[in-house]
Amino acid sequence: MLVHPSSIDLSSRTLGHLSRQLAARQREIGTRWRRLSACRQALPVLGHLRCGDTYAQLAAGFGVGIATVFRYIREAVEVLVAHAPTLIEAMETIRTKALVILDGTLLPIDRIAADTPYYSGKHKRHGMNVQVLTDPFRRLLWASPALPGATHDLTAARSHGIIDALATAGLKCWADKAYQGAGPLVRVPFRGRRLKGWRRRHNGTHAKIRCLGEQAMATLKGWRLLRKLRCSTDRITDIVKAVLVLHNALT
Repeated sequence: MLVHPSSIDLSSRTLGHLSRQLAARQREIGTRWRRLSACRQALPVLGHLRCGDTYAQLAAGFGVGIATVFRYIREAVEVLVAHAPTLIEAMETIRTKALVILDGTLLPIDRIAADTPYYSGKHKRHGMNVQVLTDPFRRLLWASPALPGATHDLTAARSHGIIDALATAGLKCWADKAYQGAGPLVRVPFRGRRLKGWRRRHNGTHAKIRCLGEQAMATLKGWRLLRKLRCSTDRITDIVKAVLVLHNALT
């Protein structure tokens, strides 16, 4: 296999953050020696999450076995997930914000036509449904566990307890038309293509606010592994939470 140098479009601050977390983990479990140091271990992890590099590519580039790369990445993801905010913690953060934006996204996965629970009729592809809360400054506050792509956004939000949590805290939320019927605190646009007067102005203002959440979602998918996940669906929730922690370390 031919190997060539590659780059990761992340700052050294992200590398330092992950390296410190891994070093703390090694001290906790009493690791004496590894083929790669904590800093070197962080590099293939970032290459996998940010660039979508495969285990084989990373193993060849760092001179270790594929199984070693798999263990390193899995350990790093577990370390990062431990620092991911819970929904309760996210609600405490949202209390200090003027508003919160709720949006769902479909993360494409590698599945066949027989896997109907994962097929999204809206997006015409297989994937996993993830609900995300963002603030008006495009900061990602929380990401939900991943559900099969056939799950409707409102159903997913209710099953994760997002709607109840917002109602209990009395927090206002902006969302798209998929969340019609979520309650008075979840503000959605009016339906219809030929709206006039104040309803049309309301939809225009609503769209300007909601687009901030969509922009935050776009930055989340800047982590190219999330553009086409080929791992087990059981691991996708942890991967999304790990990416969220690293993304927030940049901001």
